[in-house]
Amino acid sequence: MLKEEQEKFVFVINHDSDVPKYQQLVNGINNAIAENILQKGDLLPSVNAICKENQLSRDTVFKAYSILKDQNVIDSVPNKGYYVSGETRKVLLVLDTFKAYKEVLYHSFVNNLPDNVITDVQFHHYNIDVFKTIINNSVGKYYKYVVMNFDHKEVAPTLSAISNDKLLLIDWNIHSKKENNYVFQDFGKAFYSSLKEAADLFRKYKSIHFIYPDYTNHPKETLQFFKKFCADFNFKNEIITDAKKFNIEKGIAYISISDRILGHFLEQCKEKDLEPGEDVGFLSYNETPMKKFIYKGISVVSTDFNAIGTKAAAFITHDEVMQSYVPTNLILRESL
Repeated sequence: MLKEEQEKFVFVINHDSDVPKYQQLVNGINNAIAENILQKGDLLPSVNAICKENQLSRDTVFKAYSILKDQNVIDSVPNKGYYVSGETRKVLLVLDTFKAYKEVLYHSFVNNLPDNVITDVQFHHYNIDVFKTIINNSVGKYYKYVVMNFDHKEVAPTLSAISNDKLLLIDWNIHSKKENNYVFQDFGKAFYSSLKEAADLFRKYKSIHFIYPDYTNHPKETLQFFKKFCADFNFKNEIITDAKKFNIEKGIAYISISDRILGHFLEQCKEKDLEPGEDVGFLSYNETPMKKFIYKGISVVSTDFNAIGTKAAAFITHDEVMQSYVPTNLILRESL
């Protein structure tokens, strides 16, 4: 049996908004379902009632209802009207780029969500115009938003259009506010602690070279704590920003935040007959499923991307504040 029309649910149409009126209707129903104002089986206002109360054309309302029917959110019964047919909730996951460790995060996220939650994934590629387009076009269309932060002054103002209780920032604590929900990793002190744990292994080598290519968007605080580590433990060191100048030599330990560099390192080891972990060392940033199998195993310093995905899923399923840092750990293998 269909329930009687919900008196507590009304549409609020902003006639001055840039958002099309049919889309405002779609967003309104999706939000009402997400917030349990409307539930499965609830009747929706009739087309005539919406037109009269909001000064809308019948075509506008029919278009909104048709979109919702195509999405299996609502259905209709002759002589009864439209009703909520499902309780599907859509969430938006915005990542920087799609890499192997981001795939771990993604699968952990979606695998810990209920079956009625659908995830849309988009990538900003550290491009502020792309980022603004993604966010501006998605406001009001999703139950909640999980967004990977990056360093640009327009990121925070753009995200201010999303209600704080619906927004979760992940990965990098940059341009965040104290009231934000977040799941971050620590690119500074935790990185230093991991290097400290590997200090005895680094002493096998005459110097440590940190490969930090110009093209990277990796947080610069990692460089600051690398310099601090080398100063505190009296290691000779060098920072290489021009990836074209990467040329390995015996007796050097390398730290890299780019998997491209890892490939070049292994190629040069083969060409120069140098043994990783003995003649040269390598510490890679960010664990991926394959690094324990590459060569004899690649040592990594990495946060737990599986944990980030799990915590982000918990934010979606629970109406609670989420403010958490995921630990960064050193995983030692034969390359160091």
